[in-house]
Amino acid sequence: MIPDRRLVRLMTFLGALLISLASSSAGAQNAPGCATMRKINVGVSSAPPNVVHTSPYVAKELGFFAKRCIDANILQFEGGQSPTAITAVAGGSAIGATSDVAIGRGMKVKQIWGLAPRMPQAYMVSPDIKTAADLKGRRLSATGGGVGGFNWRVGREVLRSGGLDVADAQFISAAMAGRLPGLVAGQIDGVALHPEDVYLAKKQKPTLNLLVQLVELLPNYMFNAYGAATDWIARDRALLRDTVAAMIEANRTIYKEKDKVVPIIVKATEKPQDAVEYAWEVETRHCVWSVNEGLDPARTQWTIDNSVANGDLEADKKPSVDQVAEMALAKEAVETAGGRVTIGNCKD
Repeated sequence: MIPDRRLVRLMTFLGALLISLASSSAGAQNAPGCATMRKINVGVSSAPPNVVHTSPYVAKELGFFAKRCIDANILQFEGGQSPTAITAVAGGSAIGATSDVAIGRGMKVKQIWGLAPRMPQAYMVSPDIKTAADLKGRRLSATGGGVGGFNWRVGREVLRSGGLDVADAQFISAAMAGRLPGLVAGQIDGVALHPEDVYLAKKQKPTLNLLVQLVELLPNYMFNAYGAATDWIARDRALLRDTVAAMIEANRTIYKEKDKVVPIIVKATEKPQDAVEYAWEVETRHCVWSVNEGLDPARTQWTIDNSVANGDLEADKKPSVDQVAEMALAKEAVETAGGRVTIGNCKD
């Protein structure tokens, strides 16, 4: 007869073994059963990424890529329109941010999904600047691609709202990481900051002013759309569709499961949790992240027209909406992710 102590130990061991076997069985049932993992490079538009750019990290960390047999490698760029980013996307080595201007100028790529249709940033300025007209003669940020890059373009729009032009200010090109410290230190007087950096800027220097929310200044501007080389779309549409479907699932999870995603976003952005949570509140409230295709023909058309009106694109090179965006592929990805949804007021 087995002594009581030994019997307890035996029963404990058998119980643990059964739990282990059950877990292994469940894992096998839930495994995607991939014959091979399909590799893809997914670009993000800043290094480290801003909160809005972290959908690929959430998709990877929570297994949304893996369950679709995708081995995603995330690449960080110094601006979505930086030469390195443009070369990677045009060359078909990565998917990444793609603009109507680049397409109009002959870049053989198409937008396949709108990560974030609406701009999350605010234009932050030095303490003595109260209106856009006060920017005359000031030093403004041109991070993210220099002249023609995102900060330069939105800086131009802010100047115009005050009756000024780009020649009325000095644009300073610098690394993306220099946006926040440059403003706090007084090296620049105006810069578009993402919500997490707005939070940190006001924490470090409370006298800084929020001049305008960019989504209010340019409500129809298409902020961030993933694109892929046209020959890649023709060659492996299924991989691109499934990659987008995984990120759509990530975006929906970002909206619905804050506690699950915040630690992932903190790790990816290298920002404090309080700043990340502030950004999450701002971006979910304003429907910055898409929950479906994220591409809207009317928004794309407005952005194209705006580029021509501003002289960023010659009128004779103006692309059509169909040349800029592969709407059908985005719709296929939404169907793969389970169909269209609405989360709160967010429908894009």
